[in-house]
Amino acid sequence: MSPAPSAPVISGAGISRIGRRTGIPGLDLTVEASADAIADAGLAPADIDAVLTMGDTPADEAAAALGVAAAGEQGPMLGRNGLLTPVVAARDLIAEGRARHVLVYRTVQMIGGTVDRGAAERVPASGGKPAEGGMDMTEVGYLLAAHAYSAANWLALHCRAHMDRYGTTKEQLGWIALNGRRNAASNPLAVYRDPMTMEQYLGARMISSPLGLLDCDVPVDGSIALVLSTPAHRANAPHGAVTIEAAGGASGAGGWTGRPDYPKMAMHDAAADMWSQTDLKPADVDIAELYDGFSYLTLAWLEALGFCADGEGGPFVEGGHKIARDGPLPLNTYGGQLSAGRMHGYWVLYEACQQLRGLAGDTAIAERPEVAVASAGGGPIAGCVLLSC
Repeated sequence: MSPAPSAPVISGAGISRIGRRTGIPGLDLTVEASADAIADAGLAPADIDAVLTMGDTPADEAAAALGVAAAGEQGPMLGRNGLLTPVVAARDLIAEGRARHVLVYRTVQMIGGTVDRGAAERVPASGGKPAEGGMDMTEVGYLLAAHAYSAANWLALHCRAHMDRYGTTKEQLGWIALNGRRNAASNPLAVYRDPMTMEQYLGARMISSPLGLLDCDVPVDGSIALVLSTPAHRANAPHGAVTIEAAGGASGAGGWTGRPDYPKMAMHDAAADMWSQTDLKPADVDIAELYDGFSYLTLAWLEALGFCADGEGGPFVEGGHKIARDGPLPLNTYGGQLSAGRMHGYWVLYEACQQLRGLAGDTAIAERPEVAVASAGGGPIAGCVLLSC
């Protein structure tokens, strides 16, 4: 397909070493991924006009270590586009003519390195909704009082409601985890690559019913970086560029439990926002890299994005055929966060770019895709992007 001529592009992508409890400093991981992304875009550090990230290795430290003269900017941990807020902010800087090339990265560490240092300043002392991010602290307080201490508990409530309303089964949910593990076997960077059976999935330790251990993503150390550029740079990008066709986001509406259409989440609003910006439709999407912080989130994203109707996510993934690498909608081709590792939505975006540019290597699908969707987030905060080559 012909790319949108005026839309900013992703011209470079880089990934660091990935592992569990590596002990590698976050700055080192950041520099690995960022230097690779800059070189992949055919640029030098001096070409970078801005450095954006969210709540991890400080952007000013990363800029200095890379030799980037531009000042780094530590964005909000969770803005309107959720975990993808820095990516959309970079796109807007370029679209508005305020930058030519912007480096965006996300670095995570299992021990330290993921703290949003500005979060305390953005939460009013009296409680209630913070200035940014859409997290209603009063609601969180109610959940904590009910001994629902984490997103695992909160998403388990959504999942159970979906099961009760639509007949979704634990086995259907398992196909998302099994598909991810099957794809991770082809990814040398994935932390879990051994085959998984449905029996193993069903027998895994329960975390928060109905979500078991294998429904939960895998914490890792690592970094992923992207370079966003003006559309004019497409011709000079040595490994091709990916156009950002549309980006949707939503934050706050209904919180975790207050939506009138519960168990729907902000992802439905983010998806509607994204589709409103393009003539492309779900049927045009060749590959989906969807957030799987918990397996149920992926099923919910499939419904929100219109790949199947409300309540039909279970039958859509059942058997794993439709979402397989050779199926009509290849899903999380690198293994996803359930098997490859939790990179807070940035590995899904990296993989989508590599697939579209023909650089996915061992995880590539048979026929190079032309349109991809990537998503991140759940609950009251979500973001998604539509990409084309």
